[in-house]
Amino acid sequence: MAAAAGAPLAIRPLTAACWPDLVALFGPRGAYGGCWCMYWRLPAAAFARAAGAPARAMLEARATSGPAPGLLAYRDGRAVGWCALGPRADFPRLDRSRQLAPVDDRPVYALPCFFVARSARGTGVGAELVRAAVTQAADRGAAALEAYPVDPRRSRVRGVEAYTGLLTMFQRAAFQVAADRGGRRVVVRRAIGDLS
Repeated sequence: MAAAAGAPLAIRPLTAACWPDLVALFGPRGAYGGCWCMYWRLPAAAFARAAGAPARAMLEARATSGPAPGLLAYRDGRAVGWCALGPRADFPRLDRSRQLAPVDDRPVYALPCFFVARSARGTGVGAELVRAAVTQAADRGAAALEAYPVDPRRSRVRGVEAYTGLLTMFQRAAFQVAADRGGRRVVVRRAIGDLS
């Protein structure tokens, strides 16, 4: 049964108390191929060794030790969406990407990936997670928030390829393109400042 687009969402940081909800959302495959949201957090060789149960244990350790490594979106009491969130330094694999390399030396927060339950896709979950991530990053003292969406005008985007979000989703949330190095993904950034 598809989730209703109009049902309100509650967004919560991932904590030990919410861990079972994330496990239910990610399912037995750990979101995308056993990544357990560790893809951007580990160098390629380390991730290849960790995919599956080790990656799950790593993310659970982060969830229980704080600060929260991301946000969960709930609809009708069930987790329907996730986004990773933290200082860009928490995601060192970004620095190894020619397309997503740092724009400058400013310390920024990063929003590198999403996972939305199939039944809730197309209902605004990703957009709500972006808005909540801006607020959460501001609460943590970040001056800016970066993301790395796909620009669908460049090529057709299939399901899993949108795990970093779509450019239009961020543009609607006042993000600006900070770097476009010619690939499928661009670096977008939003200065946070005073959100009032």
